[in-house]
Amino acid sequence: MEAFNDTYLNLSKRHGITRFAESGWGWKPSSGGEGTYTLDQSQIVSAQWSRAARGYEVKVLSRNDGIIQIDGFKQEDYERIAKLFKLWYGTTLENREHALRGWNWGKADFGKAELSFNVANRPAFEIPYTEISNTNLAGKNEVAVDFSLPADGDAGTNGALGGARFRGKKSAGAKDQLVEMRFYIPGVASKKEKKAEGEEGEGGSDGEEGGEQNAANLFYETLIEKAEIGEVAGDTYATFLDILHLTPRGRFDIDMYESSFRLRGKTYDYKIQFDHVKKFMVLPKPDDMHTLITVGLDPPLRQGQTRYPFLVMQFKRDEEVNLDLNMKEELLESKYKDKLQSHYEAPISVVVSDIFRGLTGKRITKPSREFISHHEQSGVKCSIKANEGHLFCLDKAFMFVPKPATYISMDNIASVTMSRVGGAMAASRTFDITFTMKAGMADHQFSNINREEQQPLENFFRAKKIKTVNEMADDSGAILAAALQDDDLASSDGEVANRGSADEDDESVDEDFQAESESEVGEEFDENHESDDSDEEMADADGDAGAGGDAPEEPELVERPKKKQKVSK
Repeated sequence: MEAFNDTYLNLSKRHGITRFAESGWGWKPSSGGEGTYTLDQSQIVSAQWSRAARGYEVKVLSRNDGIIQIDGFKQEDYERIAKLFKLWYGTTLENREHALRGWNWGKADFGKAELSFNVANRPAFEIPYTEISNTNLAGKNEVAVDFSLPADGDAGTNGALGGARFRGKKSAGAKDQLVEMRFYIPGVASKKEKKAEGEEGEGGSDGEEGGEQNAANLFYETLIEKAEIGEVAGDTYATFLDILHLTPRGRFDIDMYESSFRLRGKTYDYKIQFDHVKKFMVLPKPDDMHTLITVGLDPPLRQGQTRYPFLVMQFKRDEEVNLDLNMKEELLESKYKDKLQSHYEAPISVVVSDIFRGLTGKRITKPSREFISHHEQSGVKCSIKANEGHLFCLDKAFMFVPKPATYISMDNIASVTMSRVGGAMAASRTFDITFTMKAGMADHQFSNINREEQQPLENFFRAKKIKTVNEMADDSGAILAAALQDDDLASSDGEVANRGSADEDDESVDEDFQAESESEVGEEFDENHESDDSDEEMADADGDAGAGGDAPEEPELVERPKKKQKVSK
């Protein structure tokens, strides 16, 4: 047996002892406790020696656990370790030097268990497939690679949980961690197809060249296949096509598996573990046409620099689906009895929520029965800044959807303030509520709430024993007075405000309006206008009518100013 002290397994923070024996090797933390890891010699495929952060490391490729790293060795340990790998395991310990040129361009090489980025035929860095959680086409020639985050920062090391099969446990608990890397891949490349099952097709003579395609697309498809992102172990239990998502915006197909579900869109694909689902809410939208399903995620879904802690899906209430669950009868009876059904025929929102609840074991949260809005709905229309949405009152929290999806637990609310913002008339129709949070948390303000919803909300706050400050009662008199004053201005028979030229004396003549040009405007609006005769003929007609005694007597009217006669030159 050969033993080496002060070594670290899979980039762990705790050091331990590595022991090599003829039957295999193992690592045990020096401080004791859980974390011991062993590997049988039959599981060893290859081994590599190279420089690392803590001196030198031995990287072992195993059949089941992928890449295992042990670093902390000294340079003089190479001869001893290479000899025992050759004698005991029949494997050559390859001495591999890394590229130190500092170039950011090179060639990506897809190995059996890791992606290697080579510069001048030397690896600059390697990425184990087990550490890749997702990949997306971020552009025509750009591929984004997302790395797995540890579910628990105090989980310790990857080895403490039993090897590299646990995705995302390397560097667990580190203050800083790489979460995304982007590759720019220009040009086109030819895809090499496999001749027969089991052949790698990466060698020049083993594969046939297929049609040329975008190099970034080929890189993306190969990484999905190698990292097992696209296909999840096991069959798809249920698939829902073209589901509208309000957050993140777009339409995605939903594939449900035993321990995860996948969102497949035109640009982005996401694979989300059911362990990451923390909340599941079914919210009837106040339009009486749609139902919203909101899924709370921790860690949040990432799309570039944007994080989405909530998925918001929208379904039509009258859209029904007929679905047979793709699951064996034995498994359905043994593991999901009374949780799932073999056949569903119901509205699609009900089917999706039931399958989610059966597979995740999460409780479905619905709006509180203690709250009914003025329009007999479960939510009220309001806004967060310029974003319109609906605020739903749950039994233990408030939820605003769709964007930005905001969850407010009642345990964190110190008080609620109801106030009016804006002018007198605007404030009489709408009001705002502000949630003041405890322990220095950021406050939440919701504006433009219909005035009719004040009493239902106030009753709900009182029922939940939430401290409520009603600032609207202080200025209600002023608001009412302002509203009445506006009504008086509109209907008063007394003195009114200056209305401009409308208040001028009817007998006054607007000299400026009398144009002296030869182009006269027709008297279409004059009730005495009968023809387009000249002014002289109209004057004669008026004179005859005034001289005759047979004309009927008309009521006395205000004398109209006479028109100016044309002067011929």
